[in-house]
Amino acid sequence: MASYLSPAAWRLDPAPSTLAPAHLRGYTNADMDPVPPEGRKWTTLSYIAYWISDATNAAVWELASSMLALGLSWRQAVPAIAVGHIIIAVIMVLNGTVGARLHIPFPVLNRSSFGFWLSYFSVVSRVILSMFWFGIQTYTGSECVYQMLKAIWPSLARLPNHLPENAHITTAGMMCYFLYWLIQFPLMFVSPQRIRWLFVLKAIIVPPTWLAMLIWAFVKVPTSSNAGLIADHASLHGASLSWAWLSALNSALGIYATLAVNIPDFTRYAKDERAQYVQLIIIPVVFTFFSFVGIAVTSAGEVLYGATLWDPLTLIDRWDNRAAAFFASFAFVLTTLGTNISANSLCAGNDMTALAPRWINIRRGQIICAIIGGWALAPWEILASATGFLSFMNGYTVFLGPIAGIMVADYWIIHRSNVDVPAMYDPHGRYRYTGGVNWRALVALICSVPPNLPGLIHSITPSIPVGGAIYVFDVAYLFGFFVASGVYILLSLSFPAHETMLAAPILDLDDAKAYASQHDDAYAQRYEYDNDEKSATDEGVRHRSSAEKEKEPYDVRVEPASA
Repeated sequence: MASYLSPAAWRLDPAPSTLAPAHLRGYTNADMDPVPPEGRKWTTLSYIAYWISDATNAAVWELASSMLALGLSWRQAVPAIAVGHIIIAVIMVLNGTVGARLHIPFPVLNRSSFGFWLSYFSVVSRVILSMFWFGIQTYTGSECVYQMLKAIWPSLARLPNHLPENAHITTAGMMCYFLYWLIQFPLMFVSPQRIRWLFVLKAIIVPPTWLAMLIWAFVKVPTSSNAGLIADHASLHGASLSWAWLSALNSALGIYATLAVNIPDFTRYAKDERAQYVQLIIIPVVFTFFSFVGIAVTSAGEVLYGATLWDPLTLIDRWDNRAAAFFASFAFVLTTLGTNISANSLCAGNDMTALAPRWINIRRGQIICAIIGGWALAPWEILASATGFLSFMNGYTVFLGPIAGIMVADYWIIHRSNVDVPAMYDPHGRYRYTGGVNWRALVALICSVPPNLPGLIHSITPSIPVGGAIYVFDVAYLFGFFVASGVYILLSLSFPAHETMLAAPILDLDDAKAYASQHDDAYAQRYEYDNDEKSATDEGVRHRSSAEKEKEPYDVRVEPASA
């Protein structure tokens, strides 16, 4: 017991498979290594199941339905959703292809464009977002659990509350929150390779539930009636309509702006590069369709109950059929569970490995996220009293658009896919740039982020006038993406970082040695160790036979180490 209280007992031993130089292996661990062939298990079906399951969550439902509140009709809202997801799918595949080729996580890949140390800005930003949204999604899941239990035991709604009013949560609510947190916690011990089966399960169970709710809507409110589901309620015209539509487009882009940045965390497990290309089609198709389902069912609720019920759980709460309420709530429990694990918990775990690789692997990072995001941040307090804070969280696309733009421009345009993977693990390698900072990326951020800040401030505090700056914020993601990528390309071509310009990609240490001999490259020569101890270790790793690799414990190379 005493050994577990010692900090040394929690230190992770650097894996011999790391690409970092032997004396710098404290900057990495096994979870940050390129995924070996035996760990690449995600197929085309895996990505189809993942996006079908992610498209059927409460956030997508509420996003689509809330567009009607802007004054758009469903005929105007659905195209905004479709166009937004076509754009985000293209960005997702561009960044995802890099992960599928190099098999490295987002925190490592980001070093090639931002510099070894500036990349931590992106990583820390993603960790903070993940923790907050983990807590918020956990609270949403607890509301689903509440509806499930209330469908079985209606007396739950009358359970006496023993918590003070300023707690912003009831006894029943806290009970359901704790129960949901316990349900999702064991899933954090499932490896990224195996968690794909959760998405397959979601893809089988959840979409039929949404389709059943759509059928219910059409049966209850026939489209032929004057108050039909597809009746237009547009209240905007001219310039007001144009800006509202662009704002809706930006919202559609923003819902998965975070994942567009760190999609390599998932595509690194692809069996081959082609497996993830299906995202180009599946993302716009499923998100557009299920957004329409949300709009249609919300419209039915407005006709039947005389209120616009954007939250599907509020709609379910109005149902008299307890069995239907239970199964619908169960579907939302499952979809919220999968989304929270994939988009928040797993991403936070990946990112935290880069922040403290000596102490944190993916599994430990997920546990930290569950504790801080689930309890320390008290999401029920955030949802009860921090409307402005939520506006800020939603407005974080002002940072994510530029980050995505720089990543795309750097890999595809500036370096033309010729990057040095071992150098990404070396703080003194070719991606050190100037003191660990790629000043071109920094200037691109400075040019693209500040113009959106007045609009962000106004979204948090509407009483602060910002004039025409609000229109820039209405297209924050696209503005940030194209301005940042444009500035980055201009600066990189005008002031090229010659040490990062390669004639061919370097994927491993063998490639580095071959490249060094062919091109007399000083950075690649860094990996030709003279020290016998380092050479013996690294040569042993690089040149192990297939039989030796099969004997090696699988979780040393791929699975997160035990907490």
